[in-house]
Amino acid sequence: MNLVQRVQDILLKPKDTWPAIATEPGDAATIYKDYLIYLALIPAVAGFIGMSLFGIGAFGFSIRVPIVSGLISMVVGFVLSLVAVFVLGLIANALAPTFGGTKDPVNALKLVAYGSTAGFLGGVFSLVPQLSILGLLASLYSVYLIFTGVPVLMKCPKEKAVPYTAVLIVCGIVAMVILGALSALFTGGAGRGMMMGGGSGSSDVSINTPGGSVNINTAKLDEMAKKMEAAGKRMESAQASGDAAAAGKAAADIMGAMTGSTGVPFAAQDLKSWIPEKLGGLARESFEVQSGAAMGIAGSSARATYTGGEQQIRLSITDIGGLGGLMGFAAWANMTVDKESNGAVEKVYKQGKRTIREEYRKDGSQAEYTVVLENGLIVELQADQSSIDRVKQAISGMDLGKMESAQRPPKS
Repeated sequence: MNLVQRVQDILLKPKDTWPAIATEPGDAATIYKDYLIYLALIPAVAGFIGMSLFGIGAFGFSIRVPIVSGLISMVVGFVLSLVAVFVLGLIANALAPTFGGTKDPVNALKLVAYGSTAGFLGGVFSLVPQLSILGLLASLYSVYLIFTGVPVLMKCPKEKAVPYTAVLIVCGIVAMVILGALSALFTGGAGRGMMMGGGSGSSDVSINTPGGSVNINTAKLDEMAKKMEAAGKRMESAQASGDAAAAGKAAADIMGAMTGSTGVPFAAQDLKSWIPEKLGGLARESFEVQSGAAMGIAGSSARATYTGGEQQIRLSITDIGGLGGLMGFAAWANMTVDKESNGAVEKVYKQGKRTIREEYRKDGSQAEYTVVLENGLIVELQADQSSIDRVKQAISGMDLGKMESAQRPPKS
């Protein structure tokens, strides 16, 4: 399949293209490898460039998502968009008999995957955040694409294509809201860390940006798609038998397959043991540890506050071990930042196999220092009324090597 030609055909002549798609051989793995991963990268990478490299500004103010946070959002957003397509494909397949159609899981995935083309392409407007609303308008054309594809792929009577499409779109909106909330668990809670790492095997898809490159290992995607197919079949079987618990487990397996969640996060109490009683000469005032899981993705975190006079340091240790599999097929390399503006400095650099991020004001009023350890642990210090040198000295008092060499719990 010629990717560019397919995009042109589905956008410009969908009524002629859907019959050809319906007769094409293929499975979920093929659809993801040959088409979806390319389209899903567009809004993810464009959004990162737009908000983290360019930013948005007006009336003398500017907002720019820090590089490290932007990278986490990009990778999580990329993966969850692929999850959304698969879940919506399952829904489309389940709805078919209700509207006089015929169940066909592969055709249902084709319907959503190719029908979403306009929405994915519209993500390019995120390069200029002020124009991102145009991406929403582009998504409306995807509604039309799905409408024209329903009768062909799902064998639905034409007079029922409108309600079928309407119900599917509503389900899609609900799914995106849920996945958006799930994304916030990791892009907000994890703070400003960066998921980086070298995946095993060769990556045969690479997208270059002004700040670095993202590499996709399609062998990993092939394995992931097969796991998703198996979990999807278990979900359908569980739904048919009315076993809600089994259906929920299968749904979690789908998410787990998409994120490659083979890494088990450290227990919250393990993270607590790494929180020192004193940090940078300041006494610990409070601490909090927590852990949890959602849809097959698990994580844990520990936070502590240290105070002394006007100074305060906030320490956080975050482990998103449940997302560790992302590193196997989506990784950034050679990302560096060195920026200074209006007395504020931001740097991102490599220190051995660790990734370091510094952001501070030269007047010593605020400083942040983040270390992404080789095993995926994210350690962050935020300080008020403190210089970056003092923050560095404080974190040097922590045994990062011990944390980095710690063995993760076995997967049960």
